[in-house]
Amino acid sequence: MLRPKIPTMPTPVGVTAPPAVVQPTAVEPAAQTMTPAAAPVVPTARPTVQITPGSVLAVVGAGTAVVLVVGTVLVSMLLATAVTAASVAVCAVVVRSLLTSPNKRRR
Repeated sequence: MLRPKIPTMPTPVGVTAPPAVVQPTAVEPAAQTMTPAAAPVVPTARPTVQITPGSVLAVVGAGTAVVLVVGTVLVSMLLATAVTAASVAVCAVVVRSLLTSPNKRRR
């Protein structure tokens, strides 16, 4: 049987590990500088949305289209499920009638 060779990494002879160097990581706070006070920000007026009869008609039309498309997809899925269930039921009745038929031939 084949056995994989697991590599071992021995330290070469005559080589020593380098000494660990520790760098100081003291955090020194930065000098606090006084910044001049910012001028107060005046809020700009946002433009208001103008609702026109055309935009209302467009939103209503788009909503109606979405409802019709989603409804069509859901009804078609329900119809496909109903047709599949009916065909499986017909197949089950045919198989049952073939298995329990009184006209079986006896030999």
